[in-house]
Amino acid sequence: MTVDIRVIRAGQMYRYYLRETVVGDGRRPARTPLREAQEEAGVPAGRWMGRGLAVLGLTAGQEVTEQQLRNLFGERGRHPDADRIEAERLAAGDSPKKAFKAGALGRRVTVTGIDFVFRPQPTIYLLWALGGDETRRVIEAAHERAIERVLEWIEDEVAVIRYGKDGIYRVRPPGGLVAARFRHYEARSGRPLLHDHLLLSVKGQRLDGKWGSIHTLALHENTVAASALYNELVAAEVCEALGLATEPRTVTPWRRPVMEIAGVPHELIRWTARRSDQIAACLAELEHEYVTAVDDDGEPRFLPVVSERARAKMNQIAARKTRPPKQTARPLAQLRAWWKVSAILTSGVAVGVINSLLEHARAAAAAIRARVAAVVDVALAAVDVTATVFVMNDGGRFHRRHLLAEVRRHLALVLRGRRRDPGLDDRIVAAAISTHCLDISEPKTIRGLEAGYRLYTARWNLSDLPARRLPTPAPGPDRHPPADPGEPAEPRPPGQDAGEWEIPRVPLQYERAVLAGAVVREKLRTATAVRGPAYDVVAHQQAAIPEQLLAPEPADPEHDGQEPESGRREAMDMKALRALRQSRTDIEALDLTVERLRYLQDAFTEAADRAHTTMDRHTRRDDAERPHPVRPVRPDDRQAHRPQRPDAHRGRDAGH
Repeated sequence: MTVDIRVIRAGQMYRYYLRETVVGDGRRPARTPLREAQEEAGVPAGRWMGRGLAVLGLTAGQEVTEQQLRNLFGERGRHPDADRIEAERLAAGDSPKKAFKAGALGRRVTVTGIDFVFRPQPTIYLLWALGGDETRRVIEAAHERAIERVLEWIEDEVAVIRYGKDGIYRVRPPGGLVAARFRHYEARSGRPLLHDHLLLSVKGQRLDGKWGSIHTLALHENTVAASALYNELVAAEVCEALGLATEPRTVTPWRRPVMEIAGVPHELIRWTARRSDQIAACLAELEHEYVTAVDDDGEPRFLPVVSERARAKMNQIAARKTRPPKQTARPLAQLRAWWKVSAILTSGVAVGVINSLLEHARAAAAAIRARVAAVVDVALAAVDVTATVFVMNDGGRFHRRHLLAEVRRHLALVLRGRRRDPGLDDRIVAAAISTHCLDISEPKTIRGLEAGYRLYTARWNLSDLPARRLPTPAPGPDRHPPADPGEPAEPRPPGQDAGEWEIPRVPLQYERAVLAGAVVREKLRTATAVRGPAYDVVAHQQAAIPEQLLAPEPADPEHDGQEPESGRREAMDMKALRALRQSRTDIEALDLTVERLRYLQDAFTEAADRAHTTMDRHTRRDDAERPHPVRPVRPDDRQAHRPQRPDAHRGRDAGH
C-alpha cells in the first residue's frame, strides 16, 4: 500500500509529531519557532485542508501555526483558535469556565487525530527527483489533487460520527472534516521519497450543531480502498499531464503486480530500495529463528513452513529493527543535485537515460498506447473482482470495501494511466454484488444493517480449483522440512545444522485468485456462449497482466464434444495468438509465441495434476488410519480425475 495510517494521541505522541514530523522528519531544535525550523529544514509550511474548515473560520491552503496544532491535536480536541476565542469571551465578561468551554469542540478525547501518509509509486517520485523543474511541479500538483480527492471520498463515504448509548447511532459529518498537510522530500536512508503527512482531526460537527468524534475503526477498515484510490488518481493525473503510461511489474513472484510508469528502469527503483535489502536480510534471520524455535520440552513451537500472515508480521518486525535514525532535513534543491549524482554513480543506469528519463518514459508510453486500448467491460470486471476477493479473503466472506479496493486496482491495471469516468468503480461494485454475490449477513445490531457492513460471499462454487495444500506435521531434528508443504520430510545431510535449508512457504493466495478469475470466466462463457467483443475484452485484460499470470485459452463452446483432430494443436495456438493481436494488445512486448502459449497451458495442467496428486496422498493417508482396508488407487482412477487439456477444440466432457 502507498497510504499508511497511524493514530495520534494527546501527550507523548503529539509531542513527537510537533518535534519531528512537522519539520520534515528532522530533529527540531529546542525553543525554535515552527516556521523558522521549517525554513531551516527546507520544507514548506503545513497547510489546512478539508470542508470542515468553514465551520471553524479557517480557509483551505491557510498556513498551520504551532498554536493551532497544539489546540487541535495536543489539547485533546479544542478549536484551533481556542486561545483567541477564550480571550474574547473573557474580555466580554464571561467566567473562565464558560470561556474555556467556548473554545472546546465537544468532549475532550484521548485520540485526537489520524496520520495518513500518502506517497506515490517509486517511478513517479523518481521522475520527480531526477526530472526538470516543470516535471517536479506537475507531479507535486497531481500528488496534492489526489490527496484532496481521497479526503473528499473519506468525508462523503467513510467518516461517521458515533453518538447515543454505546455509539449505536452513526451520521456523516455534513460539514466535512479538518486536516493539516505537511510535505516531506526524503526517506530515512536519504533517498528520494516524496510523501505527505495528512493529520486528520477526529472532530466533526453533527446536523444539530454538536461536536462529536469520528469513528477511527472505519478509517482503518477503508485504508486499503483509500490507498487504491490514491494510486489510481495520482498515476492518471501524472500520465495525462506528462504523456506517460503505466505498466504492471511483478516485484515478488505470484504476488499482485504493481503499476509503475513505463520506461523508468527497474535499476533506479533498486537504487532507492536500500532499506528493502536490509529488511530482506533481517527477515531471513527471523524466518530461521521461527522454524527452529523449540519449547521447554525441545518440541518445535511452530510449523516448519512460513505462512503469509506470519511472514507479514516478521516483515514488520524486520522493518522496525533495521530502521535507521532520522537525519537532518536539507533543502530540496540540494537534495535533487545529490540524488542525480548518486544515481549516475551507483545505480548502474546510463547517464543519458537518467538525464532524459522523461523522454524515455514518453517513448514507452507511446508504444503502449498504440497497442493497448482503454477497454473496461463492467460485466467482466465484476467477474474478475468477485473471484479475486472471494479467494483472497478467509472463508470466502467479504464486505463492500473489499470489492471497492479490488475494483480500483483492476481499473488501474486495465486503463494504464488513463482517467476513468466518475463513479465507474461504484458501478462495477454494484454489478458484482447484484450478479455474483450472495448476502449472508445476520445483523444483530444497527451497525450490521448498514450497507458497508453487509457480509457477502460468491454465488458460484470454485471447488474445482487447485486447493491450498496443508503443511505436514513438524519433522524431527534430523529431517528437512519438505520443499513442498504436502510432501513428507526428507533426511538431512550429515554436517548440516537445522535451519540451513531453504525455508518453504505456504502458496500465496493471489495465485489462486488469478486462477479463480479464469475459471469463472470460462464457466460463464461456456454457459452463455459469449463471443465477439466480450472475447476481445477478455484477451485485452489478460494482456494487461504479466505473462506468468496469463490464463490458458478458454474452451470454444462452438466445438464442444468434438474429438481433437491431428495437427490441430498448432491451429489452436495460432488462433489465440491472432485473437490477442486483433484486440490491439501489447503482444510483442509480452513475447507470446506459440511455444509460450503451449508452455502456459502445460504449466496450468501440471499445477492441477500436482494438486490432485497431493489430495490423493492425503486421502490415502487418512484411509490408512481407519480400520477398514484401503483400496489401492488404480492408474485409470488417476486418469479419471485428471483435468483435460484446455484446447480450443475440446470440450469439458470430451476425450472419455
